[in-house]
Amino acid sequence: MAKAVGTVVFVCEHGSAKSVIAAAHFERLAAAARLDARAISRGTDPDAAFTNNTLEGLARDGLRPAGDAPVRLSARELAEAARVVSFCELPDAYAYSGLPERWEDIPPVSEGYEPARQAIAQRVGQLVRELSSAE
Repeated sequence: MAKAVGTVVFVCEHGSAKSVIAAAHFERLAAAARLDARAISRGTDPDAAFTNNTLEGLARDGLRPAGDAPVRLSARELAEAARVVSFCELPDAYAYSGLPERWEDIPPVSEGYEPARQAIAQRVGQLVRELSSAE
């Protein structure tokens, strides 16, 4: 039986790169760990489209973004999230009762998909292991 976790929200400023990579890798790793979890990627000031680096890199990894374009983070998604992981500071407009986990040390995807993916996938793997072992 899969362990129920809920929704993990990954947030970056533009919602077009880091959060997208994190959500895609989380979905894959959570399924392999038999977690009943869902990941969504959001932006606080979303771009109109995903970056080419992100799309091409995910395709090489055998993954794809969950949607067709970046989506703006909503207050409801924050309120309902089991976990929030942020790659940027959340603007004051977003009230969140918990403390988002901050992953600020991730290299920019614009400077290379592989280093960013490696850092993100490592952190996502740690998160999945933590959620799998939590009571």
